[in-house]
Amino acid sequence: MPCTPKPDARAAWQRARRVLAVRVDNLGDVLMTTPALAALKESLPGAHLTLLTSPSGAALAPHLPMVDAVIAHAASWAKHERPATALDEFMLVQRLAEGGFDAAVIFTVCTQSPLPAATLLRLAGIPLRAAHCRENPYELLTHWQPETDTDFATARHEVRRQLDLVGALGFRTADERLRFALRPADGESLAAKLRLAGLAPGARWIVVHPGATAASRRYPAERFGLAAQAVAQDSGCTIVFTGAAHEQPLIAAAQSMMRRPSLSLAGALSLGELAALIAGAQALIANNTGPVHLAAALGTPVVDLYALTNPQHTPWAVPARVLNHDVPCRHCLKSVCPQGHHDCLLQVPPEAVAQAALELAAPQRNA
Repeated sequence: MPCTPKPDARAAWQRARRVLAVRVDNLGDVLMTTPALAALKESLPGAHLTLLTSPSGAALAPHLPMVDAVIAHAASWAKHERPATALDEFMLVQRLAEGGFDAAVIFTVCTQSPLPAATLLRLAGIPLRAAHCRENPYELLTHWQPETDTDFATARHEVRRQLDLVGALGFRTADERLRFALRPADGESLAAKLRLAGLAPGARWIVVHPGATAASRRYPAERFGLAAQAVAQDSGCTIVFTGAAHEQPLIAAAQSMMRRPSLSLAGALSLGELAALIAGAQALIANNTGPVHLAAALGTPVVDLYALTNPQHTPWAVPARVLNHDVPCRHCLKSVCPQGHHDCLLQVPPEAVAQAALELAAPQRNA
């Protein structure tokens, strides 16, 4: 049966000195796991913490001081463009076996099974293995936490879910905010790029990030542009658009709706530079995607165009406005709107986006 570790079992976890944390999802998911990672590190002073994560999640390595080492792996049981082959996963088992890990914690969303990862960890000989799980894992997990997030109406926030998992093992942190460590070099290189892009000295800026991996989570680029125009007009801030290089057409569509000048840094920033840009911004306007969680980690106010595909990933512990329109098909978990109307986002007017951004940025401007 599902169980919470008894005191003697918790003692075994407290003796662990080489710990593996498994989070094979995207960068934003890893960011939402950072409070739980911090709880592991703070509760096990002197322990070595390795993070097994996706290639995108591995980009966070220089910015997570609680993590001592990172293993990047495009797990076949998670969504990746180029998932690992069977040989890749056989070699991963060997690598983990050679790592001498005493314990492993598998972090998953509530719709994801931990059992593929648990199988690999058991084959690697890791003696303590914990996760949330719906079905009986038998010997695949030594510490099975019952899956309680079976109804989206009562599901925990993703951050709370992971904190509860490590909390059941006896690990806690007093600071439950997301973590991301800025590096001075990233701020310096960002400043040089902003000067080159034409940002005036002393200018204030608001970041607009119109992209998202899933089409169902994208507010129309043209509406981002209309909102950005209104924000720039009323705040005097420069709008700085960000995204991957392939998202430049989205940004161009947004900029075409603006009368005031704006900047595009699509494809021009490293992760550290993007974080420095967001940290220095008056606010971020974005879809529900990785930069939202970066902003939360950095304390930058967020306007989140939050498609109702699932409810657990809203901005955590940061001033925010979460904008959407309630629809009967909410919590669809789909990458493309199954109804074709996309009303959960399309019914949000650009004026509401602009107003939310201006309200969030006002205290920053007056500071």
